[in-house]
Amino acid sequence: MNKPRVGIIMGSDSDLPVMKAAADILNYFKIEFELTVVSAHRTPERMFDYAQGAHKRGIQVIIAGAGGAAHLPGMVASLSPLPVIGVPVKSSNSIDGWDSILSILQMPNGVPVATVALNASKNAGILAAQILGASDEKVLERVLTYKKELKEEVDQKIENLKQKGF
Repeated sequence: MNKPRVGIIMGSDSDLPVMKAAADILNYFKIEFELTVVSAHRTPERMFDYAQGAHKRGIQVIIAGAGGAAHLPGMVASLSPLPVIGVPVKSSNSIDGWDSILSILQMPNGVPVATVALNASKNAGILAAQILGASDEKVLERVLTYKKELKEEVDQKIENLKQKGF
């Protein structure tokens, strides 16, 4: 097994049903990853260690999912030199997910967090693959294949509509 290149972290294991889609798409792209719980509020020392040490272990992109106040992606971005992709998670204590979205999206200048849509960890995984693909030809080829498959799916849907007389 190769070293993980992407770190998928979440504030709680209750976020796993959302964050699993990032793991699934990274598996599709054949990109090694690690997945763990790192709570900004309940395990701040663990968060500091993870964020400051990830690049030293070979991680190249961090995907951080969090619900509610959703401080994890921004705090990790403040501590790490790596690109961080934030996934706002609609949690049980959420205000329709808006609290998570705004907590991740509204970062101050100097601490960027790329933010995907609510519960859209699949998009975070795709974005991580695209970031890695900028300097890795094999990953780039897989991303290009994925984009081609998306187009083919739409083409098939168009053909299906035509066959139904639309």
